[in-house]
Parts: sequence; structure tokens; C-alpha cells
Amino acid sequence: MNRQARLQALSAFLKNQRAKLRPADAGLPDGGRRRTPGLRREEIAQLAGVSTTWYTWLEQGRDIQVSASVLDSVASALRLTVDERKYVFSLAMDTGSGAAIAREEPLQISPSLQLILRELRSCPTIISDRRYQIVGWNEAAAQVFVDFDRVPAEERNMIRLLFTRKELRRLAVNWEHFVGGFLAIFRAYYGQYVEDEWYDRFLDEMRELHPDFGRLWEQSRVSSAPELLIEFRHSKAGKMQFHLASLQVQGESDLRCSIYTPAPDSPTAAKVLRLVDAGDRES
Repeated sequence: MNRQARLQALSAFLKNQRAKLRPADAGLPDGGRRRTPGLRREEIAQLAGVSTTWYTWLEQGRDIQVSASVLDSVASALRLTVDERKYVFSLAMDTGSGAAIAREEPLQISPSLQLILRELRSCPTIISDRRYQIVGWNEAAAQVFVDFDRVPAEERNMIRLLFTRKELRRLAVNWEHFVGGFLAIFRAYYGQYVEDEWYDRFLDEMRELHPDFGRLWEQSRVSSAPELLIEFRHSKAGKMQFHLASLQVQGESDLRCSIYTPAPDSPTAAKVLRLVDAGDRES
């Protein structure tokens, strides 16, 4: 991502975060009816202790001088989370890791991770890289989500599959909530790997092919590990409820292990095991 692309991404994110805030959130008077949602630029500038002109330029994506202390004040005014602050800093000050060399060979998961996948029989589990390319999964994930073996390797990108596969769109009771968790993590990666132009190409492609992607992307949070309770309506098993645990895998490869644990006091675990057993008999 070149500097201009970073500044444009920063501009869109700041505008979106400002629109989410209400005057009461910042201890400001309502001031009557507002033409647009959220706080005004001058209000954010006042809360951050900067001039309205400077903040306007920052939000417009202009190439201006930015210090860490002033940016931190802006982040506080916008009530950003820790992950959102990291995202803003990486875009404004080029503090991401940037190590974005394209890989010629697909990542291979270790034998220990393969064992974990096999042992988690009642927990659908997916291992993906920093581009959300799926590099590993267990039988529970294949039964609950989609049979990834039947998906060509080059198409096994979880973000892409969520928008292209009809069975995944039908699976989640609240599909946008389901997608939002993935996009929150994807945006965290996007800010971290600021020099990888693959992300901009991918985002452009998704916006062009899927009209609803752009809206959901602009609304998405930034989170390296969102906590979600997700309800599915599975075509064979019916109602299922899962908690998502998203974990970074230690090591040289930037891998993520997404584990869907059945909600306690629900029949979800038993339903998953029945699906897995049925899949084992068919194979």
C-alpha cells in the first residue's frame, strides 16, 4: 500500500468513526438537529486539542505532518479501541510491519496444529493466513461451513467465500454480524501490512464484484480478536450456537486459528458430532 492509498484508507476510517459518535458520548451538548450523523469535525478537533483546519486536513487524507502525541489525542477524541489506535497509527505514520513479500509456496501447518484440528471434533476450526487464505481445517468445519476440499485452493479465501457461497450466506441467522467479525480481523491485518499491495487489489476486486462488500467494509470495526456469539441455521442440523475464539499462532508464519466452540447448555456440540460421524461414514 503506497502512502496515498494509506492516507485514503485513513480518511475513510476517521470519517466513519466520527459518524458513529453521539454528542453525549463525548460529553457535549446535543445542539439540536444535525444534518449528518455523528460529531462535527470542529468538535473532534476541540476534544483532541488541535485546530479544526489541521483535523480537517487529516480527515481529508492530506499529506501533513503528524506526531504520535497529537495522533493519540485524536484517537482518544474518537474513542478508539487499542486495535483501532494501532490501525490509525499504522496508516498515518507507516508503523505497520510491512514485511509483505509475496509467497510462491502455500503455507504448511505443523504436525502439532494438524493434531489439534483432529482432536477438536465438536469445534469447527479453521486456520488461515494474514490474507485470510484457508490453509487448514477440521472435519467439523467442513460439515458446518463448506467442504473446503471441494473448493479450489486458489479460491479458499474466507472473505471471498462469505460473499460468493450461497450456503454460507444462508448459514448465519445474522449474516452481516457474521461477516463483520471476519472483516474486523481483516482490517487489522490491512493496517499491519501497509506495504502489501495485495490488500488494495483484493479490496478493489471485492467492491467491484459484490456491491454490499463496500458498505460492510466501511462499517467494519478493527479487532485482532473479536468475541462473537453466532447463531447458525444449518441445513441438516438446524439451530446451532457458537462462540468464536480467534487466536494468533506463534511462530514465523502469521497464522490464525479460528475455533467455534459450541455454546454451553445447548445441543450444538452433539449436533456437530453427529455431522462429523455421518461425514466419516460417507468417506
